[in-house]
Amino acid sequence: MKYTITGATGHLGRQIVNAMAKLVPANELNLGVHTLSKAAALKDQGMAISAIDYNDAASLTAVLRDSDVFIYVPSKSHDSFSRVTEFENVLQAATTAHVRHLLVMGFIADQVDNPFALSAFYGYVPRRLAASGLHYTIIRNALYADPLVPYLPELIERQNVIYPMADQALSFISQADSAAAFAKVATTPALLADGRIYTLTQQRNYTMLELAAVLSRVSGQPIGYQPVSLQTFSDLYNQGNEGPMLASMYAGGARGLLDTVSDDYATIMGHPAQSLPDYLQTNYHG
Repeated sequence: MKYTITGATGHLGRQIVNAMAKLVPANELNLGVHTLSKAAALKDQGMAISAIDYNDAASLTAVLRDSDVFIYVPSKSHDSFSRVTEFENVLQAATTAHVRHLLVMGFIADQVDNPFALSAFYGYVPRRLAASGLHYTIIRNALYADPLVPYLPELIERQNVIYPMADQALSFISQADSAAAFAKVATTPALLADGRIYTLTQQRNYTMLELAAVLSRVSGQPIGYQPVSLQTFSDLYNQGNEGPMLASMYAGGARGLLDTVSDDYATIMGHPAQSLPDYLQTNYHG
């Protein structure tokens, strides 16, 4: 078998590689990376490493050639047009390279009425795949729990969660749990069903008051909920010009479009995803 994974040195991609390495021999893993130097340790483990450029379908074709399963993790661009353009290049390369099955990362903010800046891309993916003639499976992630850990000291200082979410809830999954599910689906023919869409979440979602209560218990510090405006949130977190994109995500959340809860993780793995309190207690060492 040949498993190709793109974005293999990114946050989720690296964890998928680690999860896959527990299930298949290293020489079956074919990794596409943007910076070869970041993958030196993976190459030393016996994995094939190639440089990729999502904007160059020809170079992608060479990396994807005759892959049995291609796990596609999108780039981190901030607008749907860039990602759709990238995805078209990926599909062209996958078709030319005779990829047998695509396993594609999605996100729960893909509704037609969602103001999230990337919802158009995530809504485009399943529709475009359905028309592609390729065999595919999609795994939609909830919000990653991971950023809450480095964010917690700031929330302790502020004494408040500030997400502009009104009274609506957020649903989470850890990157480690997501990666484990990707690896399990990729290596289990019964789960790698053509056209199947899985949604990965924990067993419950959290309003901002509930999230604040969890963060308070984990940190031992009082944290409440005092939302800021969407514009203020955008201005506060505009590093790398991500502010408007992040604010648009919470605009969707404030409409109740980020509160999805699914039991698909348990279907895949045979047990529930790690809960948010357990994840935070395990990983926060303040």
